[in-house]
Amino acid sequence: MIRHFFSRQFVAFLLTGGTAAAVNFGSRIFYMRWLDFSSAVIAAYITGMITAFILARLLVFRKSQQALHRSAAFFVLVNLVAVVQTWGISMGMVYYVLPMLEINMFTHEIAHAAGVAAPVFTSYLGHKRWSFR
Repeated sequence: MIRHFFSRQFVAFLLTGGTAAAVNFGSRIFYMRWLDFSSAVIAAYITGMITAFILARLLVFRKSQQALHRSAAFFVLVNLVAVVQTWGISMGMVYYVLPMLEINMFTHEIAHAAGVAAPVFTSYLGHKRWSFR
């Protein structure tokens, strides 16, 4: 299992995922003009997820033999798990952990960054085994 995380494919996944994470993070800041933090995290996750699917399909899992619609369906299922991780960690950080640590600056940014980073390994395995096999 550990060998999956030292492959060229995993590095490509990290790079494309990093790009999608940046889209996720940036769009959350944009969405907060109209939405509360919780809703903005979900909307940003969807924006990042669309970016991630396109990049993963084109650049990481190019040898996938699955039909596009099947890959997309599994991609959404894997990301349902990941969005729960992202949202839970973001909410826990912003409302409990950071106040407990008396961190008052950039709380939304710190909390959201931690939430976005959390599902990297579970998402990679899920996409490799189901979304783009």
